[in-house]
Amino acid sequence: MSDEPADDEVVRTAAEAAEGVVFAHYDQSAVTDLDVTVTFEEGVLDVDVYLNAPDDPDPDAVAREAAETAGEAVDELFAE
Repeated sequence: MSDEPADDEVVRTAAEAAEGVVFAHYDQSAVTDLDVTVTFEEGVLDVDVYLNAPDDPDPDAVAREAAETAGEAVDELFAE
């Protein structure tokens, strides 16, 4: 048995981290659409964040920050 986290735990950790960033910047009611897609296959993490929200702050920048934060959260998960 491996000490590494299960794939579903990796996906859940990344998704929760990405959503946390988005909702730190916007009230939930201000977000028109949020789609966080996370895959983790063969040790490769892929995070895609689509955000439709008000222009302040820039939703593209927030989506990029959310994806980066998701990756960092997974890195921390593996470091535990």
